[in-house]
Amino acid sequence: FDKGKILGTIADQPDFDAGSDAEALYNAMKGFGSDREAILDLITSRSNAQRQKIRAAYKSQYGKDLIDDLKYELTGKFERLIVGLMRTPAYHDAKEIKDAIKGAGTDEKCLIEILASRTNEQIHNLVAAYKDAYGRDLEEDVIGDTSGHFRKMLIVLLQGTREEDDVVSEDLVEQDAQDLYDAGEAQWGTDEAKFIMLLGNRSVTHLQLVFDEYEKIAEKSIEDSIKSELSGDFERLMLAVVQCIRSKPMFFAKCLYKSMKGLGTADNTLIRIMVSRSETDMLDIRECFRLRYEKSLYNMIQDDTSGEYKPFIRFFPEAAQIAYKMWETSSMTKVQLRGTVRPYQNFDPASDAKALRKAMKGFGTDEDTIIDIVTQRSNAQRQEIRRIFKSLLGRDLMADLKSELSKNLERLILGLMMSPAEFDAKMMKKAMEGAGTDEHSLIEILVTRSNQEIQEMCAAYKNGTSTQFLHPNTGPQFILYGAREEGPADMARALEDAQELADACNSESDDMEDKFMSILCTRSFPHLRRVFQEFVRCSNKDIEQIIKKEMSGDFKNAMFAIVRSVKNQPSYFADRLYKAMKGLGTDDRALIRIMVSRSEIDLFNIRKEFKETHEASLHEFIQGDTSGDYRKTLLIICGGED
Repeated sequence: FDKGKILGTIADQPDFDAGSDAEALYNAMKGFGSDREAILDLITSRSNAQRQKIRAAYKSQYGKDLIDDLKYELTGKFERLIVGLMRTPAYHDAKEIKDAIKGAGTDEKCLIEILASRTNEQIHNLVAAYKDAYGRDLEEDVIGDTSGHFRKMLIVLLQGTREEDDVVSEDLVEQDAQDLYDAGEAQWGTDEAKFIMLLGNRSVTHLQLVFDEYEKIAEKSIEDSIKSELSGDFERLMLAVVQCIRSKPMFFAKCLYKSMKGLGTADNTLIRIMVSRSETDMLDIRECFRLRYEKSLYNMIQDDTSGEYKPFIRFFPEAAQIAYKMWETSSMTKVQLRGTVRPYQNFDPASDAKALRKAMKGFGTDEDTIIDIVTQRSNAQRQEIRRIFKSLLGRDLMADLKSELSKNLERLILGLMMSPAEFDAKMMKKAMEGAGTDEHSLIEILVTRSNQEIQEMCAAYKNGTSTQFLHPNTGPQFILYGAREEGPADMARALEDAQELADACNSESDDMEDKFMSILCTRSFPHLRRVFQEFVRCSNKDIEQIIKKEMSGDFKNAMFAIVRSVKNQPSYFADRLYKAMKGLGTDDRALIRIMVSRSEIDLFNIRKEFKETHEASLHEFIQGDTSGDYRKTLLIICGGED
């Protein structure tokens, strides 16, 4: 074993220039959406030391913290991976441990994995980074969050006082082995303190000899003795320490396998190990994985994860294979869409109309009654209430609500009371009035509505004269005509479309944009899934990658939104909601628009995607980002806490 050899998959980039890298990252995050591919390419081809120089250059050139900007621009697992790579190893470990012990429960597996596997120097750096980042003492936090022998062993490991690897006390090897045997197998009960002292302080080389000697005395391995003598988290911790002493790469190979086997993937574990070992022993880990499981780590990741895991291909080759498989999965997945608002069972429009009038009469407004009625009726029932309100009371319900409510609550309640076509038309008008145009809103609405919804919206906007909507240079013009094909994929035509798109990528940009628009804006979503899958075969690249690299401005944003919607529309909306509430301030217009328009269609699915991608529920985000009756109304529409 050559100690000077780099056994990671990421190394220093030759001809490194921190300033130009900082500029490239800044440009990748400008405008609507971020060029994830450019960010990924750059960050995964620089060593951690180089990334720290990029972060310093970014701060001096733009006066902003690069990690803060990345967190704002990116989402979900991709954000966790990229931000993890941007932190120094010590601060990355500190963040992982902080996440493991905050909140109600403790992630003992994370504590075990990190503290059992780090060197003395890494432990000392971790303790200092934790103190610097959180102003707290790591040992005190661990003491407050754990108990018993498990806690004692963690505290010993936190001291970082293990003897150095080359220290072997030959006269103590046999004695230590005997002491371990006497502390466990040779007596009734277990002397846990002896296990803690020896396994927590002796050197790796020394303990490897002790384990060999132990097996001769006990006629069983130290692992088997630990399993029979200890239990719970303490047993798991001591086994991890033993495994790390025998072979850290094999320990991590096992952790990676466990993170992906069975139902679901332990995403945080997968990301944490890929980040922390990328420059130290990932090549060894891959080899151990192959030897133990007779399967490559690459193929395990490929089989176990979805398109969200495309970032991990930077640790492996064959990116196109993953993209191709992801589109195949997308085309075969059947999702039952569910809203969160349903028709009210004992619906009486006259009674509702009178109750609403009473809630708005006299001094003060009974907001609770208004909220309860409006949020617990379907849109069709609300339209019936509007008609009855007019015929019974001779008043315009919308005008009354507008005069009684204010700010975001008013916008939300009025949005719910409009028909979907009226609401979309109103949102389109809002997006285009004033000095600037809110292209994000235009794209989101036009990309995600059906032909019928677009035609009804156009009629509601201006007697069907849809051409007044957009400037001639706006990207998704074709979508406005509500002429997207419907029905399943035509395989032969999908191959032709894919080849045409691939050929267009090699032509002049105008030709490329025309070809992308003619196909992406007119074909059915099931057909486009097949087109995008075959595009990978034709070009060896994912369609998203091409759009980000070769296009710009609103056209790029529109094409990207179509691709995201084709792939997984609830996920697209979940991402839009996350961006609306992430960072400083809330984009209330976007929040209201999506919550209202999707409440009876797929808000339940959006909620599920939100939770899976962002590791927090939509309910929690709304709770923390809004207030008062506005929050109450949004939470009722949201329909649950997941």
